[in-house]
Amino acid sequence: MTDTTVSELIHSLDEAVEKVTTEGCCYAIKDSLEQIVRSGKDFVDPAMLKPVEGRYARRLLHRDPAGRYSVLVMVWGPGQGTPLHDHAHMWCVECVYRGRIKVVSYDLKEQNEGQYRFSRELEVFAGPGEAGALIPPFEYHTLENSQDEPSATIHVYGGDMTWCDAFYQEHDDWYRLEHRELSFTP
Repeated sequence: MTDTTVSELIHSLDEAVEKVTTEGCCYAIKDSLEQIVRSGKDFVDPAMLKPVEGRYARRLLHRDPAGRYSVLVMVWGPGQGTPLHDHAHMWCVECVYRGRIKVVSYDLKEQNEGQYRFSRELEVFAGPGEAGALIPPFEYHTLENSQDEPSATIHVYGGDMTWCDAFYQEHDDWYRLEHRELSFTP
Protein backbone atom coordinates (compact mmCIF):
# COMPACT_ATOMS: atom_id res chain seq x y z
CA MET A 1 0.00 0.00 0.00
CA THR A 2 1.25 3.46 -0.87
CA ASP A 3 0.12 6.24 1.47
CA THR A 4 1.41 8.73 -1.10
CA THR A 5 -1.01 7.36 -3.71
CA VAL A 6 -3.97 7.58 -1.30
CA SER A 7 -2.96 11.19 -0.62
CA GLU A 8 -2.74 11.83 -4.37
CA LEU A 9 -6.20 10.33 -4.83
CA ILE A 10 -7.71 12.45 -2.05
CA HIS A 11 -6.05 15.59 -3.43
CA SER A 12 -7.46 14.90 -6.91
CA LEU A 13 -10.92 14.21 -5.44
CA ASP A 14 -10.80 17.47 -3.47
CA GLU A 15 -10.03 19.30 -6.71
CA ALA A 16 -12.77 17.44 -8.61
CA VAL A 17 -15.55 18.32 -6.15
CA GLU A 18 -14.72 21.98 -6.72
CA LYS A 19 -16.03 21.62 -10.28
CA VAL A 20 -19.05 23.79 -10.95
CA THR A 21 -21.44 21.10 -12.17
CA THR A 22 -22.19 17.61 -10.88
CA GLU A 23 -21.40 16.21 -14.30
CA GLY A 24 -18.03 17.99 -14.43
CA CYS A 25 -17.21 16.78 -10.94
CA CYS A 26 -18.07 13.16 -11.79
CA TYR A 27 -16.02 13.14 -14.98
CA ALA A 28 -13.02 14.67 -13.17
CA ILE A 29 -13.31 11.98 -10.47
CA LYS A 30 -13.67 9.28 -13.13
CA ASP A 31 -10.50 10.50 -14.86
CA SER A 32 -8.57 10.62 -11.55
CA LEU A 33 -9.64 7.12 -10.52
CA GLU A 34 -8.81 5.63 -13.91
CA GLN A 35 -5.39 7.27 -13.97
CA ILE A 36 -4.43 6.24 -10.44
CA VAL A 37 -5.72 2.66 -10.71
CA ARG A 38 -4.12 2.17 -14.14
CA SER A 39 -0.77 3.26 -12.67
CA GLY A 40 -0.61 -0.24 -11.18
CA LYS A 41 0.30 1.01 -7.70
CA ASP A 42 -1.17 -0.98 -4.81
CA PHE A 43 -2.58 1.79 -2.67
CA VAL A 44 -5.43 0.00 -0.89
CA ASP A 45 -4.45 -1.70 2.36
CA PRO A 46 -4.56 -5.50 1.79
CA ALA A 47 -6.77 -5.87 4.90
CA MET A 48 -9.47 -3.87 3.06
CA LEU A 49 -9.37 -6.31 0.12
CA LYS A 50 -10.53 -9.42 1.98
CA PRO A 51 -13.85 -10.87 0.81
CA VAL A 52 -16.60 -11.77 3.27
CA GLU A 53 -18.62 -14.98 3.16
CA GLY A 54 -22.20 -14.56 2.01
CA ARG A 55 -22.14 -10.89 0.95
CA TYR A 56 -19.91 -8.26 -0.54
CA ALA A 57 -17.67 -6.24 1.79
CA ARG A 58 -18.18 -2.46 2.10
CA ARG A 59 -15.28 -0.56 3.72
CA LEU A 60 -14.61 3.14 4.22
CA LEU A 61 -11.32 4.36 2.70
CA HIS A 62 -11.85 8.11 3.23
CA ARG A 63 -14.59 10.53 4.29
CA ASP A 64 -14.15 14.14 3.23
CA PRO A 65 -14.12 16.28 6.42
CA ALA A 66 -16.37 18.83 4.66
CA GLY A 67 -18.91 16.10 3.82
CA ARG A 68 -18.62 16.60 0.05
CA TYR A 69 -17.81 12.97 -0.73
CA SER A 70 -16.83 9.59 0.69
CA VAL A 71 -14.60 6.86 -0.77
CA LEU A 72 -15.41 3.19 -0.24
CA VAL A 73 -13.69 -0.04 -1.20
CA MET A 74 -16.05 -2.89 -1.99
CA VAL A 75 -14.85 -6.47 -2.28
CA TRP A 76 -16.81 -9.05 -4.20
CA GLY A 77 -16.30 -12.77 -3.71
CA PRO A 78 -17.04 -15.12 -6.62
CA GLY A 79 -20.68 -14.76 -7.66
CA GLN A 80 -21.44 -11.95 -5.22
CA GLY A 81 -23.44 -8.97 -6.41
CA THR A 82 -26.15 -6.47 -5.63
CA PRO A 83 -29.85 -6.38 -6.33
CA LEU A 84 -31.07 -3.62 -8.62
CA HIS A 85 -30.56 -0.45 -6.55
CA ASP A 86 -30.12 3.32 -6.52
CA HIS A 87 -27.60 5.51 -4.70
CA ALA A 88 -29.94 7.45 -2.44
CA HIS A 89 -30.26 10.00 -5.24
CA MET A 90 -26.62 11.09 -5.03
CA TRP A 91 -23.95 10.93 -7.70
CA CYS A 92 -21.36 8.17 -7.67
CA VAL A 93 -18.28 7.14 -9.60
CA GLU A 94 -17.32 3.46 -9.51
CA CYS A 95 -13.96 2.10 -10.66
CA VAL A 96 -12.69 -1.49 -10.78
CA TYR A 97 -9.53 -1.80 -8.67
CA ARG A 98 -8.92 -5.56 -9.05
CA GLY A 99 -10.68 -8.30 -11.01
CA ARG A 100 -13.66 -7.91 -13.30
CA ILE A 101 -17.20 -6.67 -12.59
CA LYS A 102 -20.41 -6.89 -14.60
CA VAL A 103 -22.49 -3.70 -14.42
CA VAL A 104 -26.05 -3.61 -15.74
CA SER A 105 -27.82 -0.26 -15.91
CA TYR A 106 -31.60 0.19 -15.85
CA ASP A 107 -34.00 2.99 -16.68
CA LEU A 108 -37.03 3.66 -14.46
CA LYS A 109 -39.99 3.73 -16.85
CA GLU A 110 -42.98 3.90 -14.54
CA GLN A 111 -44.06 3.91 -10.91
CA ASN A 112 -47.52 2.79 -9.83
CA GLU A 113 -48.83 2.04 -6.32
CA GLY A 114 -45.49 0.93 -4.86
CA GLN A 115 -44.45 -0.97 -7.98
CA TYR A 116 -41.62 0.16 -10.25
CA ARG A 117 -41.17 -0.78 -13.89
CA PHE A 118 -37.60 -0.83 -15.19
CA SER A 119 -36.08 -1.54 -18.57
CA ARG A 120 -32.64 -3.07 -18.85
CA GLU A 121 -30.43 -0.60 -20.71
CA LEU A 122 -26.77 -1.59 -20.90
CA GLU A 123 -24.50 -4.42 -19.73
CA VAL A 124 -20.79 -3.74 -19.35
CA PHE A 125 -17.90 -5.91 -18.16
CA ALA A 126 -15.28 -3.67 -16.56
CA GLY A 127 -11.69 -4.47 -15.61
CA PRO A 128 -9.04 -2.66 -13.56
CA GLY A 129 -8.94 1.07 -14.20
CA GLU A 130 -12.34 1.18 -15.92
CA ALA A 131 -14.82 3.55 -14.28
CA GLY A 132 -18.33 4.82 -14.77
CA ALA A 133 -20.35 7.73 -13.42
CA LEU A 134 -23.91 7.45 -12.12
CA ILE A 135 -25.71 10.78 -12.02
CA PRO A 136 -29.35 10.86 -10.88
CA PRO A 137 -31.86 10.22 -12.26
CA PHE A 138 -29.70 7.67 -14.14
CA GLU A 139 -28.48 5.75 -11.10
CA TYR A 140 -30.27 2.38 -11.20
CA HIS A 141 -27.97 -0.61 -11.69
CA THR A 142 -26.64 -3.95 -10.51
CA LEU A 143 -23.03 -5.02 -9.89
CA GLU A 144 -21.78 -8.61 -9.95
CA ASN A 145 -18.49 -10.46 -9.76
CA SER A 146 -18.99 -13.19 -12.33
CA GLN A 147 -15.49 -14.65 -12.12
CA ASP A 148 -13.92 -17.30 -9.85
CA GLU A 149 -11.62 -14.89 -7.99
CA PRO A 150 -12.45 -11.92 -5.72
CA SER A 151 -12.81 -8.48 -7.31
CA ALA A 152 -12.55 -5.04 -5.72
CA THR A 153 -14.08 -1.70 -6.68
CA ILE A 154 -13.60 1.86 -5.47
CA HIS A 155 -16.73 3.98 -5.11
CA VAL A 156 -16.79 7.75 -4.64
CA TYR A 157 -20.20 9.04 -3.50
CA GLY A 158 -21.42 12.63 -3.40
CA GLY A 159 -21.76 12.47 0.39
CA ASP A 160 -22.09 9.76 2.99
CA MET A 161 -24.37 7.06 1.58
CA THR A 162 -26.05 5.47 4.59
CA TRP A 163 -29.06 3.99 2.76
CA CYS A 164 -30.30 3.01 -0.66
CA ASP A 165 -33.42 1.61 -2.24
CA ALA A 166 -33.16 -1.92 -3.59
CA PHE A 167 -35.64 -3.31 -6.09
CA TYR A 168 -36.70 -6.95 -6.32
CA GLN A 169 -38.43 -8.34 -9.38
CA GLU A 170 -42.07 -9.32 -8.86
CA HIS A 171 -43.21 -10.06 -12.42
CA ASP A 172 -42.12 -9.09 -15.93
CA ASP A 173 -40.39 -5.68 -15.68
CA TRP A 174 -42.11 -4.76 -12.38
CA TYR A 175 -40.20 -4.55 -9.10
CA ARG A 176 -41.00 -3.88 -5.47
CA LEU A 177 -38.93 -1.42 -3.45
CA GLU A 178 -37.11 -2.31 -0.23
CA HIS A 179 -35.43 0.52 1.70
CA ARG A 180 -32.02 -0.62 3.02
CA GLU A 181 -29.84 0.91 5.72
CA LEU A 182 -26.16 0.47 4.88
CA SER A 183 -23.22 -0.25 7.16
CA PHE A 184 -19.52 -0.91 6.87
CA THR A 185 -17.88 -4.32 6.96
CA PRO A 186 -15.19 -4.77 9.62
